[in-house]
Amino acid sequence: MERALARRTLLAGAAAASVGTVFAGAGKAVAGGRGGPVRQAAVAAETARLERALIELRRDIHRHPEAPGREQRTAAAVARKLRAAGLTVTTGVGGHGVVGVLRGTRPGRTVAYRADMDAVPPTDIVGTGPAPAHVCGHDVHTTVGIGVAQVLARLRQQLSGTVVFLFQPAEETLSGARALIDTGVLERMGIEEIHALHCGPFPVGQFAVTPGYGLPGQDKAEVTLSGPDALDAARRLTADIGALATVAVPQTPADLERLVADAKTPNGPLARFVAVRARAQEATVSVSYRCWPPERYVKVREDIGRVSMLYLGAATRFPAEPFPAMVCPERDANLLAHHLRRTIGGDTVIELRAAFPFNGEDFALYLDRIPGTYTFLGVRAPGAPITTSFPHYPDFSPDERAIGVGVRAMAGWIAERTHGAQGLSGGFRAGGD
Repeated sequence: MERALARRTLLAGAAAASVGTVFAGAGKAVAGGRGGPVRQAAVAAETARLERALIELRRDIHRHPEAPGREQRTAAAVARKLRAAGLTVTTGVGGHGVVGVLRGTRPGRTVAYRADMDAVPPTDIVGTGPAPAHVCGHDVHTTVGIGVAQVLARLRQQLSGTVVFLFQPAEETLSGARALIDTGVLERMGIEEIHALHCGPFPVGQFAVTPGYGLPGQDKAEVTLSGPDALDAARRLTADIGALATVAVPQTPADLERLVADAKTPNGPLARFVAVRARAQEATVSVSYRCWPPERYVKVREDIGRVSMLYLGAATRFPAEPFPAMVCPERDANLLAHHLRRTIGGDTVIELRAAFPFNGEDFALYLDRIPGTYTFLGVRAPGAPITTSFPHYPDFSPDERAIGVGVRAMAGWIAERTHGAQGLSGGFRAGGD
């Protein structure tokens, strides 16, 4: 049963609709002899020339946060920058998504880079906020993506293959990746693998890879109670379902520090977890939860049903299948870690040995279909409180030096992946075994 549920979850939303001919012709790069990959020294030099302008771009995007699905201004800025760099650009993909295509002058593979553009809705900011705000680092992600495109465009004569840049809307609502995938862009572009960065609470200059781990998915339930004491029963049931949790939401900076430490610990407190949010609205209990390992959703659903059955007249409903967890294949994450240590520095990479319980990521839907990597970019300034680098906290304020670090790392990695003959190992292709 567990494998069946996981399989159905992976297949959710896999149908790809046609988007016309705008993506046709990605194919292979311009014919020519295959030389060596783009040199990391050249990547670093071009990044240094662009770094000041990239920081200004990030500040501009930060000053104009746009809620999920409303990224018009950000998408327009992205499209302008990509066109100016010489990429072929398509807008309005899966909402306000932007697709930029960069073809090298040498034959090679087709690799995608994804960056999310939306801001955090006020209700998802810790403690809530007055308006959408870039407190998850998507302004940094977008800027790094543009920087990678600009650097590789300047090095096009040495670039093999094709790079497809996917600037995605609506990640915060876990709907943007599905909308973009449903346009058929992955198939039409012949994308062989995909990569992404996300800001994380690690020292600036450091990367955190997650071999065999990633981020949990999400499941939701709704329990309706009846009878004369339904309101009181709903409050009691909320507490009973909440008691299924094995981890508590961090309340202090010390809790966050401990959470990060636990994520680095093999077989530690976060090796298995259930994180539950339950609240009563009159006679209805709404439940949202995440768990690890991903197969655990079957058991948690059974537990919610079992607890609810103790209340006379309770009706339990799961509105949809669980949103899938994002699992980073171990071999692929280790390949990236090796690349970063070799090209950026031996002390730049740490390995996470667990998933953060309270965050999800719709990048999972890409990794369910094609191989790829997802890496945390350290954005914590020296001596800064951890809340300034932990996503969704109102004082989130990443060290802007991380932008250049991310561009240097990802431009080099993407260039190596388009040049390399060997594909990655992970990913699930719809229709496969």
